[in-house]
Amino acid sequence: MSRAREATIAAVRAVGRVPVLIIGAGINGAGLFRDLSLQGVDCLLVDRGDICAGASAAPSRLIHGGIKYLETGEFRLVAQSTLERNLLLRNAPHYVRPLETVVPVQSWFGGIIPSLRRFLGLTAKLRDRGLLVTALGLALYDWLGRNARSMPRHRLALRRASLRRFPAMNPNIVATGTYYDARITQPERLGLELVLDGLRENPGARALNHVAVEGCADGAVMLHDRIGGARFAVVPRIVINAGGAWIDRINASLGVESHYIGGTKGSHLVVDSPPLLRALDGRMVYFGAADGRVCLAYPFMGHVLIGSTDIRADDPDAALCEPAEQDYMLSVMREIFPAIALGARDVLYRYCGVRPLPYSTSSDPGDISRDHSIRQDTLPGGGPVLSLIGGKWTTFRGFAEEVADRVLTMLETPRRASTRTCAIGGGAGLPADEAARAAWMARVASAHGLDAARVAILLERYGSTAESVAAWCAAGPDRALASLADYSVREIGRLCQEEMAETLADLLFRRTDVALSGRLTRAVAAETAAIAAPALGWSDARAGDELNAVLTLARQHGVRLDREAA
Repeated sequence: MSRAREATIAAVRAVGRVPVLIIGAGINGAGLFRDLSLQGVDCLLVDRGDICAGASAAPSRLIHGGIKYLETGEFRLVAQSTLERNLLLRNAPHYVRPLETVVPVQSWFGGIIPSLRRFLGLTAKLRDRGLLVTALGLALYDWLGRNARSMPRHRLALRRASLRRFPAMNPNIVATGTYYDARITQPERLGLELVLDGLRENPGARALNHVAVEGCADGAVMLHDRIGGARFAVVPRIVINAGGAWIDRINASLGVESHYIGGTKGSHLVVDSPPLLRALDGRMVYFGAADGRVCLAYPFMGHVLIGSTDIRADDPDAALCEPAEQDYMLSVMREIFPAIALGARDVLYRYCGVRPLPYSTSSDPGDISRDHSIRQDTLPGGGPVLSLIGGKWTTFRGFAEEVADRVLTMLETPRRASTRTCAIGGGAGLPADEAARAAWMARVASAHGLDAARVAILLERYGSTAESVAAWCAAGPDRALASLADYSVREIGRLCQEEMAETLADLLFRRTDVALSGRLTRAVAAETAAIAAPALGWSDARAGDELNAVLTLARQHGVRLDREAA
């Protein structure tokens, strides 16, 4: 256990009371924690797993306005989403970047009647989005995203021009539409940065991962430290249930009966396919499959990310990317790129998460709104419990602002800071252009005795926080990992001591991109475990358990552990 963790638990036990207890450190909980911390509210954030380890670590990794929500007439959600996308491009430019997106169009007039029916709230399956529907949708999307715009407007190209640009694309298309959204390379790290920002801004705010809620008595919430084993209690004035797909279970553990969540599972693949990577040419292809589902593929960490499924899931703890889902996602790519063969051998990594959607009786998961809401209950013998329903990565800041304003009213505390233009973590002070980037890297390399290539890697990995990482790495003897040369021993040690990593899975699946980028091997896991053990005070037995747990988790994600790391 890290010393910082021991100190935090001791401080929580000593205080005993807290104005706000946030349960769940996914993106909704992390965003709210930062917002309230900026207002000077002393919060305690806990999660039974790691920060952003559930559905928040399993999205399509897009920051998008939700163009498909136009089909159900959710204009307010699209307008909010496009605004929040534009703000994130400015506030987190180290991880959130523009993504040119291409929509293949299979017909001229397809989908007009189903689109009208869905727009009017009637049932209809939209299997074909023709050129007319696509053109109208993209024009409306541009208009709704006009606030704080930072990217070009859409454009259309007919078949001949489209195939010149994408020669591997299905020649049956009649046109393509092109618009801009954004991607997020490391949402897990951005969620962590929100928490670290909150801790830095308010010394009275505290956060603990791997702490589970075990019950409630007389207004006191019982907590269990799953790392050190300690049990302790806090008495909150307000409880925020940001547990995502686990919201109803958390409420039950608090003595509150609810039936708010009707989650759906979304699965994704990371595939190693040079032909597909070349065919995409740096762009995302976003398309309606023949069965009506919306699918996507785009370049990702030197490979291709493919998604996603949308399947009802009642038990988030049992959710896995099933073989049938993998087969479906691989096969559906042939509808767009028929000459490119994909198979299970090409899959480097697979993952899934359960979206915390509101409970619905709809037979089509795709019809369930992705909007967010707040539900209020009362803790037995205590104060209010606010459950955060729905939401998505793109709109987390706006949702957090809504919840924070409600909490501030309940606490009779004024808002003193806005997060609208507040940079996140390594997005603050990021070099704005190539000239500034070169000057920044030269200065940091000179100051800390590192070569330019190493500083470039750190800047890409951590944004402006790379300067403190460079200083840490230069403060003592360091060397590159034998199993993964672009990470160093001191860098891994810093993740353990400064970034709340408590398990080997925290390190390899969330603090770094090692697993997601397809570079996790048995050798990498063993070497990082050997570095983490002294940093976190693990015994030999604990280190062995951590290693075995990561190898098991890797197999569940389809990782082939015995190949060489890239």
